[in-house]
Amino acid sequence: MDKQRIKRLLIYAAKCVTGVVLVLGLSWITDYKDIIWVLISVMLVLSPDGSDAVTLAVTRIKANVVGGISGFLLILIHPNMLLMMCTAVFITVVICNLLNLEAATRTALAATIIVMTHEAGAHIWDTAVARVIAVLAGCLLGLVITFLFHNKYTKQTAEIILTRPDRGGE
Repeated sequence: MDKQRIKRLLIYAAKCVTGVVLVLGLSWITDYKDIIWVLISVMLVLSPDGSDAVTLAVTRIKANVVGGISGFLLILIHPNMLLMMCTAVFITVVICNLLNLEAATRTALAATIIVMTHEAGAHIWDTAVARVIAVLAGCLLGLVITFLFHNKYTKQTAEIILTRPDRGGE
């Protein structure tokens, strides 16, 4: 592997680990237990490529909002999971296309499914609202992580650390 590829891999891995640490730390502080949906949303927003990471994160957040709203509204219309999930998936794909969010349609579909699925016996409304909030929180954390890793000051610091002369002449 060339140095540039290794660098991108390490930065992406560091972003993902930062996402896990932030979600687990914040959930511990706030005593929030249902972290899986926040974690999934953070990982869906993060991008391995640094060249357009911020743009891609914003696109994925827009798509998550489309998917979350589609799923939320359709689960409230009728409790038939098959009919409503198929309709929500269809609407999500169409809206993403209309809004030129094709690159993030899979992210939107994940948000749709996250919002629409619920445990047996749970109230649909409560679960859907909690999942929408979890998806949005994960998107926000993913955007913050992207900004942290892709601003010019972070890049300058990383370059200094990676090219230090005391690293054995690497």
